[in-house]
Amino acid sequence: MTAVLPDAMPANWVDRHAPPSLRPWLKLGRFDRPTGIWLLMLPGWQSIALAAAEKGQWPNPWLLLAFLVGASLMRAAGCAFNDIVDRDFDAQVARTALRPIPAGQISVKQAWGFILGCSLTSLTILVSMGWLAVGLGVLSLGLVAGYPFMKRITWWPQAWLGLTFNWGALLGYAAATHTLSWSAVLLYVGGLFWTLGYDTIYAVQDLEDDALAGVKSSARRLGDGAQRGVFAFYVAAFLLAVAAAWVGGLGPLFLPLAAAYAVHLSWQASRVRLDDPHLALRLFKSNTWAALILFAALIAGLWRPATHAITGFGG
Repeated sequence: MTAVLPDAMPANWVDRHAPPSLRPWLKLGRFDRPTGIWLLMLPGWQSIALAAAEKGQWPNPWLLLAFLVGASLMRAAGCAFNDIVDRDFDAQVARTALRPIPAGQISVKQAWGFILGCSLTSLTILVSMGWLAVGLGVLSLGLVAGYPFMKRITWWPQAWLGLTFNWGALLGYAAATHTLSWSAVLLYVGGLFWTLGYDTIYAVQDLEDDALAGVKSSARRLGDGAQRGVFAFYVAAFLLAVAAAWVGGLGPLFLPLAAAYAVHLSWQASRVRLDDPHLALRLFKSNTWAALILFAALIAGLWRPATHAITGFGG
């Protein structure tokens, strides 16, 4: 029987309903903590919505479903790879010591098999999206492979995570249009700053353990300035999202929901406390709602005045 991990909900579906023999595998892929799936998937959904709104259309539901499945599998593979690389560090950190590999429930060899299975299944989805999407998907593997090592060599592993987790903003646009655009690039860079913010909040949970283990993070680097840093990252994320919508020619209905996105991010930043790791986890998880609000804003932007110009918001 496996223990409920510290950053999973006590009533998560894996611990409540999954067969005991499957629980270590589902926990290896973080299926007991679905927030990461949402945070990986939603930049792709946002760019699919952006591409559709630029044409005045609804997002393709089958493409959204493909990104949901693909993000779930690739996040699982990425988490397993991260756990292989970090197994010695994880054993020293209270929040991660009970993960399946450091706890001895799954061997490193078995974890590699899990990664291979998830990756091959994801590949079958990717090849249906066109050659540009396939090329971008292959390029993303370098980012995924490099991430576990960043906390050893830089104070800003959260920036590398931002490059990695928001790659779907490019991939989704490419899958929807078979091209790339400046609007997609702006959305991607905005997502990078968004991730810098939410993963700095997440790293607050491990400040003491990371210091003891010698693990670097933006939360440790910013120290008492973490709240100001998160606020600055979120301001950049919001401005770049608005710029993406403007360049994409979206309509004025984008703006009210974009304002709600800004309010949500500001609320998060205002509540960051270095001495409250439980609050940090709740704030981190709330980013699912932040990303869904931006997704809805991009969909709303498909409505525009009949006289709209090349640039957005009915200009």
